[in-house]
Amino acid sequence: MSAATPTRTGTAVQLTDLRRVYSGVAALDGLTLHLEPGELVALLGPSGCGKTTALRCLAGLDDPTSGTIEVGGRDVTGIPTNKRDMGMVFQAYSLFPHMTARQNVEFGLELRKKDKATRRSRAAEMLELVGLGKHADKFAHQMSGGQQQRVALARALAIEPQVLLLDEPLSALDAKVRTQLRDEIRRIQLEVGTTTLFVTHDQEEALAVADRVGVMSVGRLEQLAAPAELYSAPRTPFVADFVGLTNRIRGRVDDGRAHVLGGSVPLLPGSASGPEAVVLVRPEGVTVERVQGEGASAATVVSASFLGGHGRVIVRTAADELVTVQVSNSDVTLYRPGDAVKLSPRGDAALAVATD
Repeated sequence: MSAATPTRTGTAVQLTDLRRVYSGVAALDGLTLHLEPGELVALLGPSGCGKTTALRCLAGLDDPTSGTIEVGGRDVTGIPTNKRDMGMVFQAYSLFPHMTARQNVEFGLELRKKDKATRRSRAAEMLELVGLGKHADKFAHQMSGGQQQRVALARALAIEPQVLLLDEPLSALDAKVRTQLRDEIRRIQLEVGTTTLFVTHDQEEALAVADRVGVMSVGRLEQLAAPAELYSAPRTPFVADFVGLTNRIRGRVDDGRAHVLGGSVPLLPGSASGPEAVVLVRPEGVTVERVQGEGASAATVVSASFLGGHGRVIVRTAADELVTVQVSNSDVTLYRPGDAVKLSPRGDAALAVATD
């Protein structure tokens, strides 16, 4: 990825108060979302939250029950899909099996009556962009899943769409290819500058590629923020639970602070007022250290796992709560099941919710 910040050249997108009702059930319940020109926004959420419905409404593949959709300041709410100038890539690669990679990429240009020389030149350019210049004459069955999805991306970009729509484009790929291709998608999106809506249920994917991430639940947008803000300052318990791992630890709240695990941390906006509350604390927001003997407040190690880039220790507290702690990978071997340990909060801000 280039270190230089690209000039934003895309088109602004505005979804305003979108509702989509199926048989009395609201798949979208008043969704309002703005995409800046050239921005990549990821919609993240569990199955059935409305994220794909939002993308389909923007694409023109589904009609909202109410609300408006504007692209570049133009109301496109009632305009057919083929007149919206959208590039789309879905989970299924949807390549034409009887066509080569080049022919697949040329297809949209041919529909737009571009001459053969223009089609060839544009297809070659797009295949080079996705790293498949040497595979132009291969058919789908001669390519891997990752290569097929690159062709699908090149085909979507070849028509120079105003907006690029990506609906779970990587979920059919294995983990290593998925990571490589998500980074490629981000590199290409930055290079081309196309405004992009990326729909996924994979939080790591969303946080890695997006300028901003929108977390959805039951048809509503819970929070829209830059990845770092979304992770470190969730505005709702749903966001805190859905994005990343979160410990739920009973504590006491007063004067804007939560008292938990023998220490105190500042509270995020939107926290419960207490005095008793469940405090949501990230694994990296807790420290663990071995202690000699099993004092009344000592906790006990349940398990310690090596996860490559870091380690994870699960501890049972004296209050019979399980707490997950992130440690360096070199420290994993320090902890064995049954070891007595002490937990402390690091001081990172946390979100408190009302007790059940």
